[in-house]
Amino acid sequence: MQYTKINNRRYLGNKYRLLPFITNVIANECGHFSSFADVFAGTGAVSSAFIDKKIITNDILYSNYLCHLTWFSNEPHDIKKIENYIEYFNSDLSYEENYMTENFSNTYFSDVVCSRIGYVREFIENEFVNGKINLKEKAMLITSLLYGLDKIANTCGHYDAFRKNVELSSSLVLSVPSPNNDLKQNECFNCDTNELVKNIVSDVVYIDPPYNSRQYCDAYHLVENIARWEKPVVHGIAKKMDRTALKSRYCTRSAPDAFNELIKNINAKYIVVSYNNMATKGNDRSNAKISDIELITALESKGAVKVFSEQFKAFTTGKSEHTDNEERLFVCRCN
Repeated sequence: MQYTKINNRRYLGNKYRLLPFITNVIANECGHFSSFADVFAGTGAVSSAFIDKKIITNDILYSNYLCHLTWFSNEPHDIKKIENYIEYFNSDLSYEENYMTENFSNTYFSDVVCSRIGYVREFIENEFVNGKINLKEKAMLITSLLYGLDKIANTCGHYDAFRKNVELSSSLVLSVPSPNNDLKQNECFNCDTNELVKNIVSDVVYIDPPYNSRQYCDAYHLVENIARWEKPVVHGIAKKMDRTALKSRYCTRSAPDAFNELIKNINAKYIVVSYNNMATKGNDRSNAKISDIELITALESKGAVKVFSEQFKAFTTGKSEHTDNEERLFVCRCN
């Protein structure tokens, strides 16, 4: 039986390698605190560094929300039951035609793997509907599936396109998620961040919004499709579903207004914003949507602001010519 941890996933903007920098700054600037809200949580990597606190996570993608439930929800779960399901999913399952084979065969995955994905995902859904697994257990099984797909997907870590004329894997091996069992009364949300902050209170609110025009729902549409399992019609070469409701204002020209509104409604002792220094160094799609002046002005409306930086090599959608990338943390001590 193989097991997996939260960091075993490729994801744009993943801060796992920056955790020492982030945790050191927060420890030095925020002192003792008991609650941590990660309101654009993505993979949940940053939240995982504050597992001894009460954690509030949020992401607009349902696929990320299920992963957050896996790693942070304290709903009871039967690990032996999860292991038995994973063992079955890794067994010699018969080939079948299903939603995945009909729409995605020999694109991101081989026909054989698509058959297995469709069978496993339908099986999980039926077990949940029939009351054989609870929400945490459903989330753990889907997380196992999503992490397994990530290792063999015919992509560069995102699903904007797939590579042609390559040999596709014919096997899919799932691992058992290993969440921390010593969890606080954590809360996981799947909603618009600007609406969420009106209804939560946290000592520290950590903000890591999209930086540029690349929408996460475009890059991870297939992952989201499998997580939701609503079996929508898909279009185009990339086989994308309708993602209108998942588009983020932080990837558009209205990002500064959205950020101002967000900061205004936060109830916290400290606000920590993670934002890189791309500014106008890349092409139009890569350039930051919120300027440093706009970030600092919004934060200064709440209190005193300090800025910290760390050089890093980002995981991007392709090769980057920029070697002077910096991740900055804007730390606001609220009045």
